[in-house]
Amino acid sequence: MANKKEPTIFLKIPLFRDLSKLDLYQLIDELPTETFKEGDFVFREGETGNSLYVVMTGELQVVLAAGTADEMHLRTCGPGEYVGEMSLIMPKGRRTASVRATKASRLWVMTRDKFNECLQRWPLLAYSMVSIMSERLDSSNEAAFNDLVTKNLALQNAYDELKAAQAQLIEKERLERELQVAAEIQLSILPDVLPVVDDFNFGACILPARQVGGDFYDVFELKDHRIGVLIGDVADKGVPSALFMARAHALIMAEADIGMTPAEVMSLVNTHITRLQKSTQFVTVLYGILDLNTREFSYARAGHETPLIVHADGSVERMPHSPGMAIGLWEPVTIDQKSLKLASGDMLLLYTDGMTDCRDPKGESFGLERIKQILAEHSRLDAQQACNILLETLQAFQDGSKQDDDVTLVAVRAK
Repeated sequence: MANKKEPTIFLKIPLFRDLSKLDLYQLIDELPTETFKEGDFVFREGETGNSLYVVMTGELQVVLAAGTADEMHLRTCGPGEYVGEMSLIMPKGRRTASVRATKASRLWVMTRDKFNECLQRWPLLAYSMVSIMSERLDSSNEAAFNDLVTKNLALQNAYDELKAAQAQLIEKERLERELQVAAEIQLSILPDVLPVVDDFNFGACILPARQVGGDFYDVFELKDHRIGVLIGDVADKGVPSALFMARAHALIMAEADIGMTPAEVMSLVNTHITRLQKSTQFVTVLYGILDLNTREFSYARAGHETPLIVHADGSVERMPHSPGMAIGLWEPVTIDQKSLKLASGDMLLLYTDGMTDCRDPKGESFGLERIKQILAEHSRLDAQQACNILLETLQAFQDGSKQDDDVTLVAVRAK
């Protein structure tokens, strides 16, 4: 005789709710049992089935597409619930879902023959089964619908993200094209070739920290056998600095053509910029005029790095300097005015602070002493060669570390 608790479980099963306790005792005694460990499959979707299973103890999980990325959980069955009835009704007895044990389980097994026998003995079982199947069908449809809604929502979100990413990519490409045009415009501002004269040669190079930068330079011919030499460094980097650089360069070049002294040019340009300026940007500048007849270089320094002079014997010195301030801060501007005479074999180097401030991977800055040492070791190079060797040495020192500032060099060599 079955355990007295077992009919109580069966009484809770909707399929057998119309049977008497006596009939349930008889049915339970006639059903064999099977046990399954956690993770075991009772049966798999698509298999041919011949049995219905009633949970005595444990827990079962009904799933579609088991073990795949599309696996969908339909329901969980505990004691008193049953699975596998569809194989007893569907043609050829094919399983419509997979069932696996999520806990160690013991199941009663009702074969097709036994099921048909029960229907003959208790016809009301058929009505109960149809009612239960209708409820399960509604539940499965609802679960499938909810799963579809969830997947559609995920698909819509993925589409929206892809659309946003595409818009960002298009915007990025547009900005890159504009930056490229800006870089080309900025390069067009700088001289393509430097003047060629009998007693001097000139060199220059520039290495922006970004696609566009704030450094600039120029070497240009003036009236009365003179050469203008210019170098500048706008505070900050990027597009705003490049725009400010273009304005500052244009103003300096316009005033330089009039024939004023370097200090007069700096003062007048500062007046223009402080009057027009609506931001906090400023620029350090060194502008000088080289007299080709007297070999005298007179310059005005507005907060810029003090130039270096390399003598023919290889010694390097930093020019004496007085306090000065950048252009664009306020009016009037304090200008450091100096002049020097370039003897035969001397070389003058102008540079921006990106050269001295550049750091290696360990964080050590390149520094002024390294510049002086390199110039001393290559004192006989012409102006452009000196600029090139300085830049090459700097890049080797940098060794791939991030460049924080623009680097610009201008050299004047007395033959």
